[in-house]
Amino acid sequence: MPGRGERSDGRGSGERSDGRGSGRFAPSPSADLHIGNLRTAVLAWLFARSSGRRFLIRVEDLDDRTFSDVAARQLADLSAIGVLSDEPPEYQSAHADRYDSVIAELAGRGLVYECYCSRKDILSAPRAPHAPEGAYPGTCRDREPPADPARPPALRLRTDTFTYTVTDLLHGEFTGVVDDFVLRRGDGVTAYNLAVVVDDAAQRVDQVVRGDDLLSSSPRQAYLAALLGYPPVTYAHVPLVLNAEGKRLAKRDGAVTLAEIGVAPALRRIADSLGYRSTTLAGMLTEFDPAGLPHEPWVYRPV
Repeated sequence: MPGRGERSDGRGSGERSDGRGSGRFAPSPSADLHIGNLRTAVLAWLFARSSGRRFLIRVEDLDDRTFSDVAARQLADLSAIGVLSDEPPEYQSAHADRYDSVIAELAGRGLVYECYCSRKDILSAPRAPHAPEGAYPGTCRDREPPADPARPPALRLRTDTFTYTVTDLLHGEFTGVVDDFVLRRGDGVTAYNLAVVVDDAAQRVDQVVRGDDLLSSSPRQAYLAALLGYPPVTYAHVPLVLNAEGKRLAKRDGAVTLAEIGVAPALRRIADSLGYRSTTLAGMLTEFDPAGLPHEPWVYRPV
């Protein structure tokens, strides 16, 4: 079991996979992919291919705000730009038993408890020093369940640490808060932090490349992976794509989806944003160097 403040380091950027590891891109089909999502997918593909790993696509469709027709369009867009999976894409909705089994294992170790707090309860409760807003204060950790609960309980992980440190190829060492985070929501849906860890282990994913808005989630996920005895992964959190106002790119910002931009122009814009001459994935791979990637967000302006 990982201890308080213990590090979970990934492989160095120059280490090649033994052939069994994988990188992945895992979109949630809640909306069509925009140019920022496609750029992250390209980077995930480049990281995997440059390190000798397989590349996989996983559809993260557990949430009730995801749609099968959107997933189909996302997969078609990825295929159009050349981001192809080495295996048929997996769908999280097909693996409920996988998540239930892990929750049962943790519960058997005394590491799961019921939580009846609302989001408002959590935000208004006193927090430990230096804990960020929204960090769970442990309200239900050692108390008896209410006699007449107003809502079904969420299931939380009973942790034994306050912080955990991961190593990221772009950000270096990053230490984040690890609270008693949710494993299963009150509505029965498996939480992202559990599903992503279990799926990565099941698919032998040892390299996670994604947007840097998810960097703060990595300590929780790395802690859980260590708790379950899973091998550590290499993290690379890449800068987001912003609009002209410096805010996260959204559909309201104009021509942002592949259908609106076109395949060739989209690849050219992605290549330009990375400083590459080639506008094909194979060509970008010959120019790819993790150390040379931009560390600042790309500000996208529709042409």
